[in-house]
Amino acid sequence: LIETKPAVQTVQSYVATLLEAYVFYEIKRFDIKGKEFLKTLGKYYIVDIGLRNYLLGFRNRDIGHIIENIVYFELLRRGYDVAIGKIGDNEIDFIATNANTKIYIQVTENITSSSTRERELAPFYKIQDNFEKIIITNDESYLGVHDGIIIIRLVDFLLDENIL
Repeated sequence: LIETKPAVQTVQSYVATLLEAYVFYEIKRFDIKGKEFLKTLGKYYIVDIGLRNYLLGFRNRDIGHIIENIVYFELLRRGYDVAIGKIGDNEIDFIATNANTKIYIQVTENITSSSTRERELAPFYKIQDNFEKIIITNDESYLGVHDGIIIIRLVDFLLDENIL
């Protein structure tokens, strides 16, 4: 049996159809230093986590990506325009903007290990402006303000409309 890969146009057509049907949402990548949207390397977020679980199986429970998905849609619900941030080799999970503010947000399942903290904090240290920087986590062990960066629990973010 000869295996063939689908044509690029076929994949693009499927993705466009899923976007039009609001099954997926596309998020663009923004170069923070260059202050422009990049043409490549966007991400897609699925509206229904149940579909994700069906497609990938319940055993593939990447909680970090699920939390990121939840935060993305909550930011949209609250009226923010959302982009992915890029600064150097680092990525900011979300840049949330509205008429009044800009917020940089990192999302992580937990922040207990020092290597995870360093990975999540590193992009914030490269940003040369004074907009708010927040880490949203499912962890309760390292909350508060650290070097001007606010670390909050996911449940608090979801329940408190005024936390941002």
